[in-house]
Amino acid sequence: MVQVLQPPPPLPYIPAMDEQRFTISDRAAERIAEIAAGASPAGPAPASLRVAVLAGGCSGFQYRFELESASQPEDFVIDRGAARVVVDPTSLELLSGAMLDYTDELMGSHFTVRNPNATSSCGCGTSFSID
Repeated sequence: MVQVLQPPPPLPYIPAMDEQRFTISDRAAERIAEIAAGASPAGPAPASLRVAVLAGGCSGFQYRFELESASQPEDFVIDRGAARVVVDPTSLELLSGAMLDYTDELMGSHFTVRNPNATSSCGCGTSFSID
């Protein structure tokens, strides 16, 4: 009797670590470093930019950016040259695969999040929803 071996079922797709984490663009890193240098020129620790996702805004969630002098033990920390970005674990889940960018346009300069998880956003780009 001949036994025919069946191939194993395909494994579920598991995104690579780079696809799961929050990243920052070169432009954002440069601007964060400039801001941090101006915020704490003689301080013992460089300032970090905290990126958080909060409930609210016109679409359900909104981004918050603020400078902090220290991170929390549970924070996800991105060090990129002189730039440091920190994200709390809850926000990180909503930012999985997203990128922080910095835009300098005629209408103004600002940080923006390119979030593949957002299914819709408001006109200003600071508020979004997830289905």
